Amino acid sequence: MALSKGEILYRIFILSLFLVLVLVLSVSPGCGSVVFPDRNDQYPGKEGDDMSNKVVKTDDEWRQILTPEQYDVTRRKGTEPSFTGKFYDFHEQGVYICVCCGNALFSSEAKFDSGTGWPSFWAPISEQSIQTAMDSSYGMVRTEVICRMCDAHLGHVFKDGPAPTGLRYCINSIALYFIKTEKELE
Repeated sequence: MALSKGEILYRIFILSLFLVLVLVLSVSPGCGSVVFPDRNDQYPGKEGDDMSNKVVKTDDEWRQILTPEQYDVTRRKGTEPSFTGKFYDFHEQGVYICVCCGNALFSSEAKFDSGTGWPSFWAPISEQSIQTAMDSSYGMVRTEVICRMCDAHLGHVFKDGPAPTGLRYCINSIALYFIKTEKELE
């Protein structure tokens, strides 16, 4: 019996939660470890999910679990320099999750080389995984991409991407963790 793409993604997410739990338990708190919230085994961003399990932390709590670079990008809306992030020229199969909360954001299937120096995707893993907001910083008007689960700044989306969406989600590598899968999602 073949599994649907949604079922495969759900199983990947549950496995990733287990792996993260093992990682968190093996690293002492306060040393750059990331503590992910309990989601009652629900895949964030699945159809019908209202994201009511919003992750809310104080500024000090975010500083304790993120590296200074992760904090600057995700909590203060910074940007990593182009061509420096670990995922801009990365070609493994899997799922990219939020470094702050573990929310599944993008699949490698939607990743493409935009030539910009940041990982680029033509669609999120689910429309419920992200949200967007107008960003008028630096004298430009852009559309900011934000994790719907924890409000982390991820990057920006532009209308110059490939088919089928015509969108380019230009995302900071430092805002992502990667969960490798054995094969492409079906």
